[in-house]
Formats: sequence, structure tokens, C-alpha cells
Amino acid sequence: MPAPTRIVCIRHGESTFNAAHRLTGRDPGHVDARLTERGRDQVAAARAGLAEIPFELVVTSPLTRAIETTMGLFGAHPAAPRILVEVLHRECQEASCDVGRAASEIAAEFPHLSVGHLPEIWWHAGERSADGWEIEPRPLFDRRVAEFRRWLVARPERTIAVVGHGTFFYHLTGAWLENCGRIELDLSDGAAAA
Repeated sequence: MPAPTRIVCIRHGESTFNAAHRLTGRDPGHVDARLTERGRDQVAAARAGLAEIPFELVVTSPLTRAIETTMGLFGAHPAAPRILVEVLHRECQEASCDVGRAASEIAAEFPHLSVGHLPEIWWHAGERSADGWEIEPRPLFDRRVAEFRRWLVARPERTIAVVGHGTFFYHLTGAWLENCGRIELDLSDGAAAA
């Protein structure tokens, strides 16, 4: 099966974790961080640049900052793409903001999204950092990145937006994205184009 012809990876807008960490350099303890006002402004600014792309599918991480970004970018998109919540491209779990909320909580807050296919606890549960946050071992994360790449290749849609996270996208594309930054991923040769 041929890979989709166009995949656009979009990092979420600025989160409360991003803002607090930038000021202090420490983990502020913001579990499943939400967008800041600046993050919502970044989403609004990015919306117009995506309106002309006829997306068939938007794949969003189940972390709240990604869902909020997805809804801001694609909630009224002219192509009315299907929105799919997928756990494979959640962020590398290395800080408080990467620990999620139960699928039932997400369903209650975002009833227009289908999350019934998610396990109730969909983030990594296991060893903890010195700060007490559960950390995903690197080999598990690397396998997840490779699995998501295979998942994208197998998709039938021709134009896909992927809303996710900085560290995950770096390992998928080789590029660090700013908040609401985007990059096109070419799965035919594993390369990404800015």
C-alpha cells in the first residue's frame, strides 16, 4: 500500500508547562498541561496557513495540549477532516506534562471526540524520575516512533495532519519544532521537509 501523499506534522501551541519551564528550568508539576493564552494565540495564527490543505484525516495525541491545538486548528477547517485520537505519537514521557488523564476524563471534556478505543490508562506506567514522575524507557519510546511511522505508511488517506509533540516529532522527522511549528514528513525515504 502506498504511503499518504502528504503528511503535515504540527507541534501543539505553548503549554503551561512550556511557559513555566522556560522561566525556571524546573518541572513545574503540570500533569497533562493545557495551552496558555499565548498558546491559543499561536494556534489562531497557524490556522489560516492550514485552511487551504484538503486534509482527510487529523491524528491527534490524547494529551490535552494537543487536543486543544487540534480543535483550534481543525474544528472549523473547510475540508472537515475526520479527527482521530491516537496514543502512538504521544510525547516521550519524561516530565509531568507527559503524564495523561484517563480516557473517561478526556471523553467527558471532549465529548465530540471518539476515545472509546483508548485504554483507560494509555500513558506509560512504571519507573519514576527523581522528581517522582513516571518515565518511559528509551527503547520503548524508540519502538513507538517506529510503530507510528509504520502506522502512517499503512493509512489509506492521502493527506494527513498529525498534531503532537516536540520530542516525538524530533525522533520522527529529525527537526525540532517550535510551538505550532510544522514540517512535512516524506515517508517514501524517511526524510522530512520544512
